[in-house]
Amino acid sequence: MKVGFIGLGNMGQGMADNLLSNGAELSVFTRSKDKISAMENKGAKGCYELEDLVQNSDLILNCLPDVNTSLDLITGDKGIMSYSKEKKIIVDHSTVDVLTSKKCSKYILSQGSTFLDAPISGGPVGAKDGTLSIMVGGNKESFEKSKPFFEMMGTTIKYMGDSGTGTSMKLINQLLTAVHTTAAAEALALTNAANIDINSAMEILMVSFGFSRMLERCAPVIRDRKFENSPVPARNLHKDISIIHQMGKDLSVNLPLIEVTKKLYDEMKSQNKEMDDMAGIIQIIEQNK
Repeated sequence: MKVGFIGLGNMGQGMADNLLSNGAELSVFTRSKDKISAMENKGAKGCYELEDLVQNSDLILNCLPDVNTSLDLITGDKGIMSYSKEKKIIVDHSTVDVLTSKKCSKYILSQGSTFLDAPISGGPVGAKDGTLSIMVGGNKESFEKSKPFFEMMGTTIKYMGDSGTGTSMKLINQLLTAVHTTAAAEALALTNAANIDINSAMEILMVSFGFSRMLERCAPVIRDRKFENSPVPARNLHKDISIIHQMGKDLSVNLPLIEVTKKLYDEMKSQNKEMDDMAGIIQIIEQNK
């Protein structure tokens, strides 16, 4: 099966590299011609037009930055299916809302192909190392055909159910990521205020009930105040928080911790700090003394 990959950002680049290094017959397309050229040098087929990638791929994987970009690429007049009427499997690894995933699935099915919502977790490090978690919703047969390629990029591959369930699972994960990041920042703001060394605090916290992966991840960033030039900027998490907030409303589920977290990240954005590391939320917490 020929594989096409669209989007070579912080996540997509590592994913595409792992597909290539694991033997996939890979074509790539992205906005940056330099990134396409670099992938050609590694052995991929570089596609400088979307049409070229579509016509050379049976399985098309997308990893894109936002909802509108996903919709344009998948359902737009000049999107993927405008260049082929052959049956294909289209996979969206982006983090979007459930309505978007279902809309994409309905459209792709109407064009005679199948769609999988398959968002990812693990961050740029997981993408680079091939240790991502990939949660998948949609056609089960298409999942089974795609699974060998998912396994080239991740270590935990789980079929969640019908269309939209992969996206729902990712948003549940992101709820915990957002709340745990905010809680970690709040705890470390208190640690600083109490004149306790963060390294010493972490020796205790890492073997205590208060430990979390987000605390482990955020502590050194906060300790060193390395908020700028982050591969995981607050902007990305803020986008997800907004989607989760709306999801709660749509499902009539009270999400009080997301409400509080959203207000903090809204403030971070208003202060033009959204490109700082997501652990930089401590800056807003510190201001609100």
